[in-house]
Amino acid sequence: MSTIRETILQALLAALETMPAATVLREEILPKRTPPAGLVILRDGDPGAPEVMLSPLSYSYEHKAELEVIVQGKTPTARATAFDSLVQEIGAVIAANRTLGGLCDWIEATAPKPVDLPIEGADALKVAIIEITLIYTTTDPLA
Repeated sequence: MSTIRETILQALLAALETMPAATVLREEILPKRTPPAGLVILRDGDPGAPEVMLSPLSYSYEHKAELEVIVQGKTPTARATAFDSLVQEIGAVIAANRTLGGLCDWIEATAPKPVDLPIEGADALKVAIIEITLIYTTTDPLA
């Protein structure tokens, strides 16, 4: 049986995998080639220190997971267009199910801060990290 934290991260991954074009991975290293429609890598992140409630005993987390969003393109315009489309898809997935079927109290994303990265001998990348806050409560910090 998985912990609540793991169940939530798996549910987030499954939701992101519904995006029709992008490749979605979890805790993987950056592959040598970026898929044409872009790449999203879910990083488990940090659950942080919980808010502890004593009656009944429960732990409320604001877990900070991260999405690495990567697109590749020949021109700045091509990269910007692909990146914007991918970020919109991520936003739509999150907005469609802000509780991951009741596993979380709420899910919220931060705005990306994209940068262009030149690649020697290949098209440049546009990358950003989007922080995803997963708010949930559990009765045991190890459960």
